[in-house]
Amino acid sequence: MMSTLMAAAALSIDLMLPAFGRIRADFDVPEDSTRVGAILTSFFLGMALAQIVYGPFADRFGRKPTLYVGLAIYIVAALASAVAPTLELVILSRFVWGVGAASPRVVTLSIVRDTFEGAAMARAMSFIMAVFLLVPIFMPALGAAVLEVANWRWLFVIAAAFGVAVALWMIRLPETLDPANRIAFSPRAVYQAGRIVVTNRVTMGYTMARMFTFGAMLSYLATSELIISTVYGRAELFPVIFGLTAAFIAVAILANAKLVGMLSMGVIVRAAFIAFISMATGLTLLAWSADGIPNFWLFMFLLALALGSYGLIIPNLNTLAMEPMAAIAGTAAAVTGTIGATGGAILGFALDQTFDGTVLPLSLGLLVYGSIGFGFSSWAKRAPAPSAEIAPART
Repeated sequence: MMSTLMAAAALSIDLMLPAFGRIRADFDVPEDSTRVGAILTSFFLGMALAQIVYGPFADRFGRKPTLYVGLAIYIVAALASAVAPTLELVILSRFVWGVGAASPRVVTLSIVRDTFEGAAMARAMSFIMAVFLLVPIFMPALGAAVLEVANWRWLFVIAAAFGVAVALWMIRLPETLDPANRIAFSPRAVYQAGRIVVTNRVTMGYTMARMFTFGAMLSYLATSELIISTVYGRAELFPVIFGLTAAFIAVAILANAKLVGMLSMGVIVRAAFIAFISMATGLTLLAWSADGIPNFWLFMFLLALALGSYGLIIPNLNTLAMEPMAAIAGTAAAVTGTIGATGGAILGFALDQTFDGTVLPLSLGLLVYGSIGFGFSSWAKRAPAPSAEIAPART
């Protein structure tokens, strides 16, 4: 159930990718224009900004009311995108759609924190993230299949129908917020809860580590098509290579669900970061020694191993960041999610701008971002144990 909630955002992104050409044609946008790309960026922006509102709402009124508010916005905005007469209105509707999609993300993390602790929480997050990362493998193919028989607007209708199906299924979901953990929905209470999150060294250290790692991943997503198609001239292999690298991540996340039963999350994160940095170092040296264009298969093999390490890092960083926040899980999920998504997007964009027709900038960026992420993770791990719990204002 939680995996399906997380998949709602992924479906809203990856199902649309094959339709960009059709959308350009319908709105008379030049083929080389980047305007249609705002369909994705506006969605990400709405999703990043709205999390900070849903978190305190979920801590005051409960997980299910927050979820249904978000799903209602999600469904209405998807239908509005389907009938929007101009590209500008499609982009605006997609921003609102992202606002709705932020709710499942916040609520999922909150429910997992309400329900599990420690290794059990890490296992649950691993399975949820595995499904989230498997969706990109299949959704573009589904979108392309729909476009063979229908207008691109039907993709938005399908997403709305998915939102309706999720809302009906969630009727079975119990409310997981402990009444003792409800906080007052007031500026003072929200500020106090947020302050607890951003001043907690463990939570913020792991959040910053996740932000830099996520920034590296976003840059790979943004430049992978250019690298495979333009740098190496193997455009026909892009869907296969993209799917295989996503599968590496998903397999690593599923393996993590087993590993957390045998090893501590701190040990796994440390080993995974060392592996990530080692692979990134190998990629950088390989690219530097070959004037930025090394052997295709060797480069992709090392990159896949690095991305597999990413699959061991992210679920555990999510869990470690949320562990001290049981009393304000909703607000914590919102604050950490906003910082991670917004900061990661900025870092990924900054790295994208260094693309020079070779793989050297990406390789070096993975090394730098991975090293900084490892530094923040180590800083968080060395945090002293709190002397007493600081509780926010209650109702």
